[in-house]
Amino acid sequence: MNLILHKNKLELNHPFRISRWTYTHTQSLIVELQSDGFSGLGEATHNAYYLNTEIDYMHDRLTALKDQLSAIPILPPEDFWNIFQKELSDCPFALCALDEAYHDWYTKKKGIPLYKHWNLDINKHTPNSYTLSIDKIDVMVKRMKEHPWNIYKIKLGTERDIEMVEALRQHSKATFWVDANCAWTEDETIKKSKELSKLGVEFIEQPLPADEWDAMESVFQKSALPLIADESCKVFSDIEKCKNRFHGINIKVMKCGGLAPAKKMIKEARTHQLKVMMGCMTESTVGISAIAHLSPLIDYADMDGQHFIKNDPAEGVLVTSEKIVFPERNGTGVVFKNQQLHGCKSLIK
Repeated sequence: MNLILHKNKLELNHPFRISRWTYTHTQSLIVELQSDGFSGLGEATHNAYYLNTEIDYMHDRLTALKDQLSAIPILPPEDFWNIFQKELSDCPFALCALDEAYHDWYTKKKGIPLYKHWNLDINKHTPNSYTLSIDKIDVMVKRMKEHPWNIYKIKLGTERDIEMVEALRQHSKATFWVDANCAWTEDETIKKSKELSKLGVEFIEQPLPADEWDAMESVFQKSALPLIADESCKVFSDIEKCKNRFHGINIKVMKCGGLAPAKKMIKEARTHQLKVMMGCMTESTVGISAIAHLSPLIDYADMDGQHFIKNDPAEGVLVTSEKIVFPERNGTGVVFKNQQLHGCKSLIK
């Protein structure tokens, strides 16, 4: 199996601000696996909140596996993941890209879409959100009107949080989800939950810093709204800790290391009666096409990353307000828009 790595700078349509920082672009590493006339694609993007996500670092870690990949036999994707998880246990974003690429390649070789390999019904409707990043209120209203979705995920973590949601509510009857990205305190969360509840907000995502487990127990008991874990729930072992602290979890395949562990996390969450959201890291259509195949298994979808990118290098699954549109192609359904990625640097090893 031949390994090809593509570096890409994904330019955003508008500056994207959350409570921690603002960014105008993101660095992406697309993994391509080639064998037997088929090519599989997966993706990881840089995120400064998480360790070992620098693009050059992930490139080097994956390049070190070239010989092992060249000799690997055809395996079920779960067995493939088990082998390379041992090599990349401290680098889950890179592991995720490799896992996505192998799932894509494996199901292309089988001649079926990934969802058919998993025996999933893609006609099951999963609510999808469009994210409104922190900005001036008039700009947030403008973005909302430009993108008329049924659900908006509103980034918060400012002194004007309630004012923002009040202003947006004046212009829309859509469902609102809010995400504080760890920016609030215990008392602040409880107080704001009551105000946000009156504004028709459905739930709050990650109000407190990720490791404030004791405070989350108190918030869980007193919040007027359900609570969804994101930064607090990275991998399988975090799920049990979320019970009685959160009402649901946001699984991101880069956090947990790929599609294979994400499926296990969904199953485990159900044993604890936790709702499941599937989120993204502002991936291009390469990454979105992979994670969208899990949509029949979840309650909420936050897979809008492709809508923020000017120079998306691929086409495949399209996530819209109404539905998730799967192309009539095998694998994850993703293909490059052209043979040589616009704005990408291919690193063939």
